[in-house]
Amino acid sequence: MYLKRLTALALATCCIALVTPAIADTVTAPQGLDQSATLLLTDLPVFAPATSLAQSIIPDSASLMAPKAADVAAAPNSDVDGDDDDDSLVAAATDKLAGHVDGHAREALMSFAMKLRDIRYRRGGRAPSTGFDCSGFVRYVFMHSIGLDLPTNSASQFLAGLKVKRNEMKTGDLVFFRTRGKAISHVGIYIDNGQFIHSPSAGKTVRVDSLNEAYWSKHFVGAKRPEGIAKI
Repeated sequence: MYLKRLTALALATCCIALVTPAIADTVTAPQGLDQSATLLLTDLPVFAPATSLAQSIIPDSASLMAPKAADVAAAPNSDVDGDDDDDSLVAAATDKLAGHVDGHAREALMSFAMKLRDIRYRRGGRAPSTGFDCSGFVRYVFMHSIGLDLPTNSASQFLAGLKVKRNEMKTGDLVFFRTRGKAISHVGIYIDNGQFIHSPSAGKTVRVDSLNEAYWSKHFVGAKRPEGIAKI
């Protein structure tokens, strides 16, 4: 009896070994099959994806980097030409400004400045709506009348201009004063015949004064001509 059972078990094992590959070729994991059963089925060779196939669809790092390197090599060096372009634009703008060749730039500047009379003084003021300090007034006039951007304070405006002798001053030149110590502390725009327009001090408004007045004569330092109008 025991021998018969061993013989039957051996025959059953042989049959399973022969049939399993054929079944495995056609068996797929049904939906809803629990995870353990699915893992068991995929352990069979037919369900395991080929390692070579997985590797063939994943690009290596060298192939990813190569196109980028090629693009960089092919791209033009914009920094080389950029500075030249900027210089050309600045030069063109300066020539255009200085060449208001009709000669009316200074008159346009002064006409605009005169329209701002009676606007109150305000320290740090840069616009009609808030009021002006002296350098804010000058800067606003030049920017909005002829498009020339001046430095932000009287000391830097003094350094940026070209020195002009008093008897050679023209409309639109800047006149500077030392009202506190030795530093440049005040600026106005020269009109003509010794007169200038400026935003004087707290409690006052934009107005016209004369360089011949005792106070302004005493504190007058000199005149400078912004480079943007030097040729006019």
